[in-house]
Amino acid sequence: MPERRVPWTERQRAMLEEMGLRLWQPAETLAPDAEAAPAAPSQAAPPAAGPAAAPIRPPTPQGTVPATVTSIPVTAVASSAPAADIGRMDWPALRAAVAGCTACKLCERRTNTVFGVGSERARWMVVGEAPGEQEDLRGEPFVGKAGRLLDNMLAALGLTRGDAEPERQVFIANTLKCRPPGNRNPEPEELARCEPFLIRQVELVQPKVILAMGRFAVQSLLRSSEPIGRLRGRVHSYHGVPLIVTYHPAYLLRNLEDKAKAWDDLCLAREASESVAAKS
Repeated sequence: MPERRVPWTERQRAMLEEMGLRLWQPAETLAPDAEAAPAAPSQAAPPAAGPAAAPIRPPTPQGTVPATVTSIPVTAVASSAPAADIGRMDWPALRAAVAGCTACKLCERRTNTVFGVGSERARWMVVGEAPGEQEDLRGEPFVGKAGRLLDNMLAALGLTRGDAEPERQVFIANTLKCRPPGNRNPEPEELARCEPFLIRQVELVQPKVILAMGRFAVQSLLRSSEPIGRLRGRVHSYHGVPLIVTYHPAYLLRNLEDKAKAWDDLCLAREASESVAAKS
């Protein structure tokens, strides 16, 4: 695909500076105040959300991408509510189920569950790993320095977790809804017991693109143990939804040299989202 040049806005320049990137532009670049707006939303009425939404099942491991996702059933995944019941919940019921979940030992030490934030019918869905200390205290994903970096990254594309026009809305969720003690890595059983909640969130949001941030988000969604460096730079598929792999903002804060790669991933996700919108 030939490289597509877009003009840089002041907001994008600020975001790139926040990410530690130096901006270069050729002389033929368009006027700097011409903003590359996201594709206009389709005028067709969106499919109804809620219990009628088609159930999603996790994909099998993929070799080359994009690929057709083979559905596998979610079985033997214990939760406070059976996976089959979670798959029929609407937003209020799902929030209540997460808030009251006692399916694993993480419930014993949490301050708050971290359900997710943003528009429930967003065009973009961002999936992170597990809540940290600040997320546990506030009950919201991606706060603190990592959250500010994520907000800057999204803002450079005209996206926000707050109230905005439909084409600018994002829904942000985590693979785990409770914080592991000491911010340790999630255990396989914990990921398995929380998985039906994330699957149902994707079903209800019906995003145009998914941005998977971090190793555990990628493993949960793509069923792949390959390193992020090998999976990024391509458009994967999660039940027909384009999925882009990128680094977690907390990782980027420790590895400044990979911020440029993360920006490339965001641009790829924008292209995938615009392609889906154009076909709607």
